[in-house]
Amino acid sequence: MFTGLIEDVGRVLGLDRAGAGARLRVASVLPQDEITLGDSVAINGVCLTVVEKSSGCLAFDVSPETLERTLFKSLRPGMFVNLERALRFGDRLGGHLVSGHVDCIAVIRERREVSGNYQFSFQLPQRFARYLIEKGSVAIDGISLTVNAVSDDGFTINVIPHTADHTTLRFRGPGDEVNIETDLIGKYLERLLNGKGSGGEKGVSLELLAKSGFL
Repeated sequence: MFTGLIEDVGRVLGLDRAGAGARLRVASVLPQDEITLGDSVAINGVCLTVVEKSSGCLAFDVSPETLERTLFKSLRPGMFVNLERALRFGDRLGGHLVSGHVDCIAVIRERREVSGNYQFSFQLPQRFARYLIEKGSVAIDGISLTVNAVSDDGFTINVIPHTADHTTLRFRGPGDEVNIETDLIGKYLERLLNGKGSGGEKGVSLELLAKSGFL
């Protein structure tokens, strides 16, 4: 589990294909004495496991599923990526709960400067837009951000200069693609509402609430 607060912007050293999977090597200034093999690190919002480390470099195995569902298949040496180590119990939760499981890929429609800040507009598949709400949270390439407005197939965010300067958003513009993870709560709520109750009832209804003593 992560918070969406980026700790380092690393540089891709290589994405070495191995069959349908790959090994990703990233240069990072994260403190290696605090990282052990098997630790989880989010790379552009994707939860990966550290399988190798050397001076200034971390390596991760990337599964075929991850290559297919994220922008990892497009990574090239020299590109920059956001890094965040997994949340520890007792840490302050400054962003929001991020699982590191990417839902979809979005495209930047527009980037413009507004009063010293940056406003980004994104287009994403309609079936994922339903998990976004105004003033809710979204992870963009692993960055925890607040949704300003939502449409049927997109949303907008506001980025302060500090966030832009300390993440890969400073390199992003119209036409670029990003990894998106929508808020966990909305997905679980939808599952509960549309799933089967223990008595065979479908989802939550007035009848079920009454039967359970809530009405």
